[in-house]
Amino acid sequence: MDRAQKEQVVEELGQIFDASGVVVVAHYEGMTVAQMQDLRAQMREAGGSVRVAKNRLAKIALDGKPCASIADYLTGMTVLAYSEDPVAAAKVADKYAKGNDKFVILGGAMGDTALDPAGVKAVAQMPSREELIASIVGCIGAPASNIAGAIGAPASNIAGILSTLEEREAA
Repeated sequence: MDRAQKEQVVEELGQIFDASGVVVVAHYEGMTVAQMQDLRAQMREAGGSVRVAKNRLAKIALDGKPCASIADYLTGMTVLAYSEDPVAAAKVADKYAKGNDKFVILGGAMGDTALDPAGVKAVAQMPSREELIASIVGCIGAPASNIAGAIGAPASNIAGILSTLEEREAA
């Protein structure tokens, strides 16, 4: 890898560290290519990505970034899992680590907050952005449907009474 390629990798990693809501660092030593592809597919499905990069280049890219605290975790064979959603990458990484003992979460960062493995697990248990939006919409929509039902109830009662009166007169 020549100097220009290294500079490009550092710039790409810098953009990843700036744009990501969460970055998870894990060891992947001993994982097969198929297992890594499975992890990538699961992460892509959740809206995240997985990146393997040289630790030295990643440390250079972290300089001055909010998540610079993860530089201490960049030793050995590390992989970066990241997503814009502050929960997605942590959820997938935690779930994958439970099923694969060769994938070991070292820690991560959520913005400028450093996360240890327990912190990543705690973030993974939080509801995702989509789940939060769905619950908020549900909370907003419930009173509206209750109001519509309350407004419509007297009208339907009056309509029922009128139809009963019509039936009596017709009989």
